[in-house]
Amino acid sequence: MKEEKMFTKEDWLTKFTKPLEFAYKNNFQNLHKIKYLEKTLLKFIENLPQEFEPYREKFLELCYGLDQVSLDEKKERIKALFDLCIVLGINKEEPSEVEEPQEEPINQEFYQEPTFSLEEYRQAKEELKKPVQFLKGVGPKVAQKFAKKDIHTIEDLLFFLPRDYEDRRHLIPISNLKEGQKAVVFGEVIKSGVVYTSRRKVFEAQLTDGTGILLLRWFNFKEFFLRNLLQSGKRVYTIGEVGKFGRVFEMVHPEIIPEGEEDKLELELGKIVPVYSAVEGLSERQLRKIIKNAVEDYADFLENFIPREFLKKRRLLPLNLAIKKLHFPEDEKDLSLLKKEESVYHKSLAYDEFFFLELALALKKSKVKKEQGISFRTDGEKVKAFLAKLPFELTSAQKRVLEEIKKDMASPVPMNRLLQGDVGCGKTVIAFIAALIAIDNGYQVAMMAPTEILAEQHYHNFRRYAQLMGVNVALLSGGVPPAKKREIHHGLATGFIDFVIGTHALFQERVEFKRLGLVIIDEQHRFGVLQRAALREKAKGITPDTLVMTATPIPRTLGLTIYGDLDLSIIDEMPKGRKPVITKLFIEYNKHKAYEAVKEELRKGHQAYVILPLIEESEKLDLKAVTTYGEELQTKFFPEFKVGILHGKMSSLEKEKIMHQFKRKEIDILVSTTVVEVGVDVPNATVMVIEHAERFGLSQLHQLRGRVGRGEAQSYCFLIAYKISMESEAYRRLQILCQTNDGFKIAEEDLKLRGPGDFLGTKQSGYLEFKKADLVKDYPILLWAREDAFSLIEKDPDLSKHPILKEELTRRWEERLKLSEIA
Repeated sequence: MKEEKMFTKEDWLTKFTKPLEFAYKNNFQNLHKIKYLEKTLLKFIENLPQEFEPYREKFLELCYGLDQVSLDEKKERIKALFDLCIVLGINKEEPSEVEEPQEEPINQEFYQEPTFSLEEYRQAKEELKKPVQFLKGVGPKVAQKFAKKDIHTIEDLLFFLPRDYEDRRHLIPISNLKEGQKAVVFGEVIKSGVVYTSRRKVFEAQLTDGTGILLLRWFNFKEFFLRNLLQSGKRVYTIGEVGKFGRVFEMVHPEIIPEGEEDKLELELGKIVPVYSAVEGLSERQLRKIIKNAVEDYADFLENFIPREFLKKRRLLPLNLAIKKLHFPEDEKDLSLLKKEESVYHKSLAYDEFFFLELALALKKSKVKKEQGISFRTDGEKVKAFLAKLPFELTSAQKRVLEEIKKDMASPVPMNRLLQGDVGCGKTVIAFIAALIAIDNGYQVAMMAPTEILAEQHYHNFRRYAQLMGVNVALLSGGVPPAKKREIHHGLATGFIDFVIGTHALFQERVEFKRLGLVIIDEQHRFGVLQRAALREKAKGITPDTLVMTATPIPRTLGLTIYGDLDLSIIDEMPKGRKPVITKLFIEYNKHKAYEAVKEELRKGHQAYVILPLIEESEKLDLKAVTTYGEELQTKFFPEFKVGILHGKMSSLEKEKIMHQFKRKEIDILVSTTVVEVGVDVPNATVMVIEHAERFGLSQLHQLRGRVGRGEAQSYCFLIAYKISMESEAYRRLQILCQTNDGFKIAEEDLKLRGPGDFLGTKQSGYLEFKKADLVKDYPILLWAREDAFSLIEKDPDLSKHPILKEELTRRWEERLKLSEIA
């Protein structure tokens, strides 16, 4: 007999906790679905086993009125009932799984490889391309509203992610409300109706939950609708921001949900609710409902086929799950992670975006490794002779980088190397030695610069070295007369010209090389992967070596994205005897002090630059035009010195004339727009004034500053900023330049402050537009994605074992990274 009673006790506990468990699951997500919970539980209590008799009162106390109490109290009571059942001996393992919804939802089921066939994958992508108007609850009119937000397809809508989240998990008693908080209150309407003030009519309702009174007010309203919704005695949930009206708490234009409207309650209450940026003509509730339909019916089509082993290792989720949870998160304990965009869902989405970018770069890199390159002899006579003629010794960093380049050039695999270093660290010499190696082997060299001015400057710099070595160098840019152009074309086709320098336009013309062996590209962040490929195609039958140089150091993050397919060499040491430039910041009211200091330098026989951000007085911003400012400096500040002017509208001949005068010290002060940014060497110029420094990016200022400090004397850079306060972001930014001369640190800061779009200029950043990933904040995730993508390509170089992944990669990146040749 006793045996049977024991069994009954276990059986009773199991049955009694079943509805509780269902209600408790996923932090009470199912609570609204349960009808008559009180009745069900009271029925069980009638058949309470003998052993539990001492607890009958407690059970009854928790169950009576359970369906009438507020949502918060209902949850509290269900939890208490659960705890009581645990005390009475129900298997603790079972509810604890429910009780602790894991914050990192690492359910092993998530990591089963998807079973889509290639055909099913293609169908899924077609489904996602469907116009948004065919979605339940949309139609043509609402679709037009979405179109204004650039949402055209169902996939667009799935990636229309919440901008914020609201915590509606708990009901707050009126007595505990705080001004300024967003709250959910449940109560009974005491009275409602129109109130006339001196200026307008207002609809007011008073709500009580037994702890206090909350005033609800509407200034724009449909009276009939509100009277109906807020009749005396009705119980409603109200959601809104709490304010104070006299001594009473109030909500203005709150959201109202009547008790019993289960479908609305389920979407809007007892959970974390997504908040989207407004779509004109749609209420938040309508928007949430439409997005819920999209997520339920289509999110699983987002399957991205990243191998699950990677996701498991990184404790991340597949894309389809991450998107579902970003729209409708589980009630995680930590709402702040969602709000800061640091939840596992946000990380999973960032990883997804980075993974495909890095996969594309890994594929490109492995493709280059398979190409037939040139194996150069690297210890030829020309290189030895050149090193012997140099008036200075290479720094140890230059020697190290030269060895890396030689090793690449000697190998039959095409070189694909990025050479970077700070302003003035001696990259030109290294690039010229690489060129000599190619020329020594009977090959030609082409150098591409982003602008004509830079092409000219490189030409002058390289010509110095070339004349020492009897190398034929030519400049091919837009400014070259047609007859001269034809002559150069002929020289390249016959092999008479060893080394040609020009802008990228040169390589889009019909230029034929006899034997192109090395391509040097001065990038300056201005053009990426695409043009590099175009130039390599000029070599017939073989892939030339490529050396990419950047004058501005690149933050590590961008190095892994824009230049992710290149090997990296860094010259991180300055030539001996270089003194760091001293940088000072002046606000407009004390700028005269900067010009006094300039005078001091001029009196010592040195020269100065004054840099302005724009030319032409017609520019919308009231910036001092170069010409008028040059005249003003000449007459007001420096009557005893010679002021010269240089600006972008001059012909290259005029510019060259002015630069030569400056170099020969016929001009003391050179007033210029940013055209002196790169490559001009005037060792006697020891001071630079940069007007309107607040308008420049940090990296650009650092670049400009590199024009001084090229001789033995101490050099200075004076930044003059206008209309900024000492508390402002701009002031803090400029202070970074005063504190450090390290270009890499400056570049990292610049990227943090301005984001990749600004940092690179919009043309370049087109292929770095991510839906959610942030290059700066998500840098550790970028490293994960890179490691995983490269390891995958190592095992499966052409992705033949991952056909769907390959197709997804092509779908996403073909346009942006010119993957046609590898897909």
